[in-house]
Order: sequence, then structure tokens, then C-alpha cells
Amino acid sequence: MTDQDEMIHPEVAPSGNGCVECDATGSWWVHLRRCAACGHVGCCDDSLNTHATRHWEDTGHAVIQSFEPGETWAWDYRDSTTFEGVELAAPTSHPTTQTVPGPAERLPGDWLELLGGSR
Repeated sequence: MTDQDEMIHPEVAPSGNGCVECDATGSWWVHLRRCAACGHVGCCDDSLNTHATRHWEDTGHAVIQSFEPGETWAWDYRDSTTFEGVELAAPTSHPTTQTVPGPAERLPGDWLELLGGSR
């Protein structure tokens, strides 16, 4: 077993359809990432709050996978590498009806400016 394999627990379900912390505070996100170790769903580094990276910093859970429909890539924070081949418990993305960025009802009209420019 490799060190990377110890960071992946495929039987663990995702924590929900949105960023755990943003949902708790009423915030919003650009894209979602799922922790391969514990299932925590957090917002990406393009989001205001960068909760996926904060989760890694707080827990040491270094491998995440995109939680966006149609994306299967994974990322290892320890060496900044992208890779494929991680198979996690369903669901593997947020619902396709969920807006990106989102959620729509919490997205401010000036979200592009809040992020510092165009995306």
C-alpha cells in the first residue's frame, strides 16, 4: 500500500451536496472538492473561503477529488499532483441541477468582483 492509498477510503460517502462550511454559514462556492479520506465536501481554491484546502490543513487528509459532474480527477496536496483512478462511493458529484457557482439563491450579483476579476 502506498502512502497515497492510505489517504483514500472509497467506502466513505460524501458529506452532502455542497460545501459543509459554506452551507453552515450561508455562503457560496465556485466548485466543490471531496476529501477521499473522510468524504468532507469543501469549496475549491477559486472560492472565497477555500474550505477544501483548509480541511487538508486542519486534518492532514491530502487527497481530494473533484465533486463536479463529469470530472474524475484527483489532487494530492502534498506534492501538488493531479491523477486519475480514484473510485469513491456514490454519489461522485453534486446534482447536475445544482448551479455552478452556487447555490444560485445565495450567489451575490457581484460574485465575479468579489473573486477579484473574471473567471
